[in-house]
Amino acid sequence: MALKNLEKLRRDGRWYLAGPMSGYPDFNRPTFHEAAARLRAQGLAVVNPAEIRGEEDWEWDDWMRAALHCLLGCHAVVFLPGWESSRGARLERAIAEALGMPMFAYCDGEIEPLVVQAAHK
Repeated sequence: MALKNLEKLRRDGRWYLAGPMSGYPDFNRPTFHEAAARLRAQGLAVVNPAEIRGEEDWEWDDWMRAALHCLLGCHAVVFLPGWESSRGARLERAIAEALGMPMFAYCDGEIEPLVVQAAHK
C-alpha cells in the first residue's frame, strides 16, 4: 500500500480489531478496549467487536455474525496478539484477505503491516 493511501486510510478509514476472545477471562475485552483506546488516541476510527451488545444466550455463531457485520463496514483490520489461535479471528482474516482489505498487526500500541507465513502444500 502506498504511503499516500495509508495516510488516507488513517484519516478516513474505519479500522476493525480482530483477536482472540473465546476462552479468555472476560472474553479478552480488556485487551480489545486498551488497543481501541490507544489507536483512537492516534486518530483512527476503530470498530471494536468487544463493544457489541449481544444477548445473554448468544452462542459463538451469533457473536461472529454480529462481528462479521461490523468487519464488512470497515476498510482495514488490525490483528491483536494471539489472533492466529482464534477460530473467529482466522475467519475474519480470510474474509479480509478475500476482500483485499489492508491488514495490520498490533503490538504495544503500534500497527505494522501483517506478515503471514503461507501454508506449505
